[in-house]
Amino acid sequence: MRARSSKFQVPSSKLQNGVYPDLQASQAFVLSDDESAKPPFSLEERSALLGESIVRFCKRIPRAPENNRLISQLVGAGTSVGANYCEANESVSKKDFRCSIGRCKKEVKETKFFLRMIVASEPQSTDDARKLYREATELQRILAAMYNK
Repeated sequence: MRARSSKFQVPSSKLQNGVYPDLQASQAFVLSDDESAKPPFSLEERSALLGESIVRFCKRIPRAPENNRLISQLVGAGTSVGANYCEANESVSKKDFRCSIGRCKKEVKETKFFLRMIVASEPQSTDDARKLYREATELQRILAAMYNK
């Protein structure tokens, strides 16, 4: 396994007893990082935001027998894009990376499909779904470029 390096990592020589000096005990269990420490175009963050937006979108869709399956499929596909991208970032080989990015591409495509089906079932959700569809399309293009590279 190869070691990962990052310009955002603190060198081990600056650790104090194995703890980062600027991390206080009260900050140890924060769910989101400081935005200023992240790269400006983090695909991991962008895919997570897509998943969060899809979850919020699905909460506004009326529950009905025909919608329940579509909602669960959309939430599953939309949130797994980010999860698979996180897995791709931790890949151990180029082949593993390409496989994980390929799964991301498939999940984004599936997300777009279920957005379309929900709009067919609930036409009043068209405007919100269109925004999500555009973001999913952009992510799909980025992931396709990564996959083909």
